[in-house]
Amino acid sequence: MSVSVESAASIAARSEMVPGFADFGIRAFTTTREVGSFGTQTDEPVREVMGRWSALRAELRNGAEHERFATATQVHGATVLLHEPAWFGWLRGEAADGHATLDRGTGIAVTIADCVPVFIAHPSGAIAVLHSGWRGTAARIVECGIALFASRGLKPRDLRVHTGPAICGNCYEVSADVYAQLTGADPGVPTPVDLRALIADHAYAAGVRDITSSSSCTRCDNDRFYSYRAGDDGRQLAVMIADA
Repeated sequence: MSVSVESAASIAARSEMVPGFADFGIRAFTTTREVGSFGTQTDEPVREVMGRWSALRAELRNGAEHERFATATQVHGATVLLHEPAWFGWLRGEAADGHATLDRGTGIAVTIADCVPVFIAHPSGAIAVLHSGWRGTAARIVECGIALFASRGLKPRDLRVHTGPAICGNCYEVSADVYAQLTGADPGVPTPVDLRALIADHAYAAGVRDITSSSSCTRCDNDRFYSYRAGDDGRQLAVMIADA
């Protein structure tokens, strides 16, 4: 299926952009309903879904001769894959909920529908994008991403972290057991919890000081985003690339 330059170029413009990352030469955004679903577990024709993936890859390539684009099967864990630039094409990993690269020119993405997309950036162009639901948040996947960068000499105080569109603390009620796993306190009854606030606390505890959060809620703003809790089977993407 061919993809026109016009349709490819419109994806970021119809998405929610991450503020401040452009200063580092980084494009980072979460797609919306207007862009369409990137999930494959729907009744939508495969050619239409894969057409969006092709359009996105073309946009991220931005005229370059080759591309590197990494995704993975997400399992609600805390594994973050580190990608080195020794390959070209679309790399599909297994059993991971985050991607990181220290090198410019590698696009990375995770699928989202209520869980929190976490964007991490360094002035050098090192980037990471994480999928953090309640299990990933309990496992402190954001700390795993920060620690990965720290192990490569990138100090947490130099990082920027942004939590993107996700279900908000008013809409996301969890069982007492899940709440206890997330906070260490057992309320005894189902209780709302703000995953983005917890992730921000984890990032701050790990040494990051530049932390921002989207005000968009996938459930409250269901006309703009897909929401699992609202009964949607569609999925948006959290996407990052540091331009070479």
